[in-house]
Amino acid sequence: MGAEATATTIVPSSSGTDWLARYSSSLLGVFGAPQRVLVRGSGCLVWDADGKEYLDLLGGIAVNALGHAHPFVTSVISSQLATLGHVSNFFTSPTQIALAEKLLELSNAPAGSRVFFANSGTEAVEAAFKLARRNTGTAQKPRTRIIALEGAFHGRTMGALALTAKEAYRAPFAPLPGGVVHIPFGDVGALRDAVDDTTAAVFLEPIQGEAGVRPLPAGYLKAAREATSAAGALLILDEVQTGIGRTGKWLASEDAGIVPDAVTLAKGLGGGFPIGALLTFGPDTSSLLTAGQHGTTFGGNPVATAAALATLHVLENQEVLNHVRHVGAHLRTGLTTVDGVTEIRGEGLLIGFDLDADVAPGVVTAGLEAGFIVNSPGPRIIRLAPPLILTTDQADRFLAALPALLQTAKDAQ
Repeated sequence: MGAEATATTIVPSSSGTDWLARYSSSLLGVFGAPQRVLVRGSGCLVWDADGKEYLDLLGGIAVNALGHAHPFVTSVISSQLATLGHVSNFFTSPTQIALAEKLLELSNAPAGSRVFFANSGTEAVEAAFKLARRNTGTAQKPRTRIIALEGAFHGRTMGALALTAKEAYRAPFAPLPGGVVHIPFGDVGALRDAVDDTTAAVFLEPIQGEAGVRPLPAGYLKAAREATSAAGALLILDEVQTGIGRTGKWLASEDAGIVPDAVTLAKGLGGGFPIGALLTFGPDTSSLLTAGQHGTTFGGNPVATAAALATLHVLENQEVLNHVRHVGAHLRTGLTTVDGVTEIRGEGLLIGFDLDADVAPGVVTAGLEAGFIVNSPGPRIIRLAPPLILTTDQADRFLAALPALLQTAKDAQ
C-alpha cells in the first residue's frame, strides 16, 4: 500500500507546471514561488522537470561543494545509512568523533578545543549565541551586550535573527533576544568604541555573503581580536558560507593571523547533506557550555558526519582548494572585461559583482532562460557560489553568455 501511494504521488513525467501547482497548494509560501522544479544533478549541472539543463553557479547557496551526485560522497552516505543511520546523543559513533578531530586539525585549533554538531548554519549560530550568553562577566560587571555588524546575516531563528541586521527580516518577529548592537561595517574605530567590559561577544563574517559578498577590510579581524581580548569578550567568526574551501582556504579567516574563540560552519561541510558545526577554541571557551545546556536530536548523526568526512577527504586529497583559487581568479579576471560590470569582490569561488543598472533580478531571469543559475542579493549585485569543482571551461561558458544576459535584462526594463 505504502509503495503504491508513493508511486502515484511522484510521477516522473509530471511537468514543471504541474509540480508548481501542487507546490502552491501544499507548501508554506515563505520562499515565494520556486523558479524551477529541479529533478536531477550531476557535477555542476542540474536538470528541471521539463528536461532543461542548467549550469549551477550557485551550488544551493554555497552548499554543494562537490557538485551534485558526487560518486564518492553518495557511496559513503549509502554505506553508512545501510550500517547505522541514527543514534541519539546518549551515544556517539566513530564518524562523529573522527569528523570532530578532523575539523580541529584543519582549523589549527589549540589544545582543549572542542566541536558541537548541529544540522545547519543557523543552528550552529544559535549554539554560538548561547556560548556568548555564558560569557557572563561578574555580578558587579555583567556582560550583557553582543556586537554584530550592519549588513550581517547569521540566520533566521530567533537568536540568529537578533544578530542579523536586515530590518525586513527582523521586524515581523520583534521583540528579538535583547542586547545585540549593530555597528558600521568595516569601521575599526566604531568597533573599538563599541567593545568594552560589558561586551560578551563580537560576531563577524569574514565575507558578508548575503550583503553582496563584502569582505572585511584588511586588518579588521586582527583589530577585532585585539579589542575583544582586551575587554574579555569572545570573538566568534561565522564561516557558514565562507568555510570549507569556499575561498580556496579551509577558513576564510586563516590568513588573518589570529585565533578566534569560536567558529561556525555548515553549508559546504556535508557536500549537500545537512550538517553544521560550532568549533570552540581552547579550554576556557570550550568549558562555557556544560552538560545539559545545549543539545540536538539529529546533530552529529552517523550519516551526516560520514558525508562530511567524505567531502573533506575529496577536498583534501584531490587538491580542490588549489583548483578553487585558480578558477576563482579566472572568473574574476574574466568579469573585468564585461561591459556593465562595475566592481568585483570576493575570494575563491565566492564572488559578488556589481552592475551599472538595477537589473540584477532580470539577469537571474535571463540566466535561467539561457541555462544558468545565479543569484541577486541586491538590485545591482550578482552572487556566484558554484560547486568547488567548476571547470574553467564552464566558467568561460558563463562569461561568454553574460553580456547577452545583461542586455536582455536591460531591454526588459
